[in-house]
Amino acid sequence: MKAMVLNAVGRPLVEERRPDPVPATGELRIRVEACGICRTDLHVVDGELADLHCPRIPGHEVVGRVDLVGTGVAPELIGRRVGLGWLGYTCGHCAYCRTLRENLCDAPKFTGYTRDGGFASHVIANAAYVFPLDEFPDPVAAAPLMCAGLIGWRSLRSAGTARRVGLYGFGAAAHILAQICKWQGREVYAFTRPGDEAAQAHARSLGACWAGSSEERPPAPLDAALIFAPVGTLIPLALSAVVKGGRVVCGGIHMSDIPSFGYDLLWHERELVSVANLTRADGREFLSVARQAGIKTKTTAYPLEQANEALSDLRAGRLQGAAILVP
Repeated sequence: MKAMVLNAVGRPLVEERRPDPVPATGELRIRVEACGICRTDLHVVDGELADLHCPRIPGHEVVGRVDLVGTGVAPELIGRRVGLGWLGYTCGHCAYCRTLRENLCDAPKFTGYTRDGGFASHVIANAAYVFPLDEFPDPVAAAPLMCAGLIGWRSLRSAGTARRVGLYGFGAAAHILAQICKWQGREVYAFTRPGDEAAQAHARSLGACWAGSSEERPPAPLDAALIFAPVGTLIPLALSAVVKGGRVVCGGIHMSDIPSFGYDLLWHERELVSVANLTRADGREFLSVARQAGIKTKTTAYPLEQANEALSDLRAGRLQGAAILVP
């Protein structure tokens, strides 16, 4: 197999040839058709997440076809298109797993972080953690759904019945959520980097009723704000933009330090919450919604060998939508 490998944090990925991996009991092997690049991949390669052990193959927005199964996995899965996301394994017996909160499992494994991921021609997955994608004919278009879509959906669910929704950081997750919000009859207010007129135009093309800089006040108070940009200074800005009783949801796995702010921003029962990982139930629910809503992802495809260029483009904000690696 061919893979782009992180041998040391902060260093470019290196192309390597390895023996094709063989699935163990309960596992299957996916021949990768496409793997999206998520902002979390930047946090991995830049060393912003703790307990990373190298070498590691990043990538957790995997779409491909099953080409080999281990003992205990139905052979009928061979040839089926499946998706693999961030959550690669949970213990099943800790207090969180026993109460349907496997996203908070005490002993999880994460694709592309604590186990090898999809920046490769093949990847091994626990068969219980893949999603069937038979109804998604385009693997490149489907790849962003496996994390940007999944974690975005969990973040939106955390916003409850909010009618006016602010999206801070209009990247892969937000461009999917804007479509879902429009389908659900919500109003979307998109916040981008100052001066990013391309992202603002993209947001308006997807149904946002307003798009502007994250430093601006929206034209109407928000019921909820979802933050996907890993920028701690956005939190007080978002709190100041939501109504009394409003909620600010942090959807990322990493964020820069949050500055101090006056208690008046939190008073009146405003809430600040985070979203961590996802459950498989989230995934099944979201994929059903994505089909019903007719989600169209905007993608830029790169050959697998250009993973470093794709990561650089994402880091610099040169992309609209999602970057996808194609082996």
